[in-house]
Amino acid sequence: MRKRILFSVLCAAIAVTNVFAQGEGLAGINEATSLMTSYFDPATKLCYAIGAVLGLVGGIKTYGKFSSGDPDTSKTAASWFFACIFLIVAATILRSFFL
Repeated sequence: MRKRILFSVLCAAIAVTNVFAQGEGLAGINEATSLMTSYFDPATKLCYAIGAVLGLVGGIKTYGKFSSGDPDTSKTAASWFFACIFLIVAATILRSFFL
């Protein structure tokens, strides 16, 4: 009989502890959410900067092919252009989804 009472008290203490611990979990989730949203602005600007650098590199590569008379110039220009557009659009869409 004494073991049942001790077991019941122990279970009640664990249940009460779990109820009080939920407030800390909610605060942790809110803090993690605010940290994640604070990273999106610099990450978006970084994606834009990478897109700009890739655009410049693609332009130089396309100019080099055009100057040398390579017949594959339009394909190279289109692939670099659409890669940069995809990077910019992906950064904008991700930012709009998560903010």
